[in-house]
Amino acid sequence: MATLRDGLKRTRQSFFGRIAQAFGATEIDDDTWEDVEGLLVQADVGVATTMKLVDTMRTRVKRDGIVRHEVMVEALKDELSSLLMEPTPLNLSGRELSVMLIAGVNGSGKTTTIGKLAYRMRLNDRKVIVAAGDTFRAAAVEQLKLWGERAGVPVIAGTPGSDPGAVVYDAISAAKARKAEVLIVDTAGRLHSNFNLMAELVKVRDVLRKVIPDAPHESLLVLDGTTGQNALTQAKKFQEAIDITGLVVTKLDSSAKGGMLFAIQQELGLPVHYIGIGESIYDLVFFNPRAFVDSLFENGNEE
Repeated sequence: MATLRDGLKRTRQSFFGRIAQAFGATEIDDDTWEDVEGLLVQADVGVATTMKLVDTMRTRVKRDGIVRHEVMVEALKDELSSLLMEPTPLNLSGRELSVMLIAGVNGSGKTTTIGKLAYRMRLNDRKVIVAAGDTFRAAAVEQLKLWGERAGVPVIAGTPGSDPGAVVYDAISAAKARKAEVLIVDTAGRLHSNFNLMAELVKVRDVLRKVIPDAPHESLLVLDGTTGQNALTQAKKFQEAIDITGLVVTKLDSSAKGGMLFAIQQELGLPVHYIGIGESIYDLVFFNPRAFVDSLFENGNEE
């Protein structure tokens, strides 16, 4: 089981650790701020967010007369934390059956995220069923079933190539018959630029609404943390299609550019509920903004 500190090691070493070092200079001057600005942009914090952050920091340093390195770093951590939203609890209780729709591009880690989410819920004594709405790839269904076995939750699937809407309809019926509390609906990975597949996603959403009028109660988009600024474009298109309610950001342990979370939250205003920091079933953790920021700067040897 990876820790948050372990998971963010690459980002810390590549960029945010170097930012902290820049503030260790004997004198903070224009060159220092240019260096910090460049490192933030390289870490995929985004140009607009970086400019806003650096302007705020320059004003704060001058106003408060900050000169000590450790005070400077703490000030930066405060400002970074203020850019991130505290996620609200998922809207998955208070009704007979709650539905969570999961979407994302190919290779984003969507299937493994569903397995990890289902496992977390089962550990919290929630009765969960998963719908294998990705009918385009037989391998996707088999992978989801494997994760279902690991998580200890049943997976409702159709035949390869069958109508995803029909699978979802059957899964709702099964969930109600088995008195499940949460239905997690997988959907086929799709490029945000593929109009036909995005329309198919809308159709799955509409099938849910026909059976359960206020469903889905959560629509989570899974974003690959290694894609950096491209994740912003993806998120905007999915948001337009199905009203995304929140995000899961995966593979942060494989990325040196974990700063993309700041850009996404500033530009989209969507909460990050979970982050993926490893490959095991345990390595999906609640997103805690301050803990995330602290882990980007945490001192100590890496050995």
